[in-house]
Amino acid sequence: MPRLADHDLRRRQIAEAVWRLAARGGLEQVTLRQVAAEAGVSVRLLQYYFGTRDQMLLGALEILNADAEATAKERLAALGPDPGLRAVVRGVVLEMLPLDEERRSRHTVYAAYFVRFLTEPALAAVARDAPPALTALLTELLTHSVARGEAEARIDAGAEAALLLAAADGLQYRVLLGQLPAAEAVALLDRQLDRIFTSGS
Repeated sequence: MPRLADHDLRRRQIAEAVWRLAARGGLEQVTLRQVAAEAGVSVRLLQYYFGTRDQMLLGALEILNADAEATAKERLAALGPDPGLRAVVRGVVLEMLPLDEERRSRHTVYAAYFVRFLTEPALAAVARDAPPALTALLTELLTHSVARGEAEARIDAGAEAALLLAAADGLQYRVLLGQLPAAEAVALLDRQLDRIFTSGS
């Protein structure tokens, strides 16, 4: 078990170095040598844990996604034992906004990966998997909300889920670029939720 823990810690150390370099200047010029220096390890050790540069970038992204999922679950659990479906939907959508340093750093790294999402099949597959999974989750939550009388019966749950995620995605970049204060982005999403959910839900 200690050997496995050490292995995971070393992979995380290298992944965090990738994230820091990505956040500072994108990924296009990030090399194995730069990541090794940033992580304080040898290139040979880095290759032992990740292999090629592309495998390293993919592995760092997978660790980032796993961290994001775990943190989101913790925040949703903190809402309490029965927060109501609107609060859960809101919590899921707000994970897409850079509302604190952890989320700002994560979304900055995602932005650095964006060009590679467009051009590299392995990374593109990871990027493609997340939106359908989130859309399915929100669709399910909104469908339950309608069934429980918490959301308007007239809504199309799938369409509303897709629109909420698209809105959050666009607002994310506006907040990152300093074009919109985070509080205003949250207020805009809350207006959308007001339109979906019945009063008092």
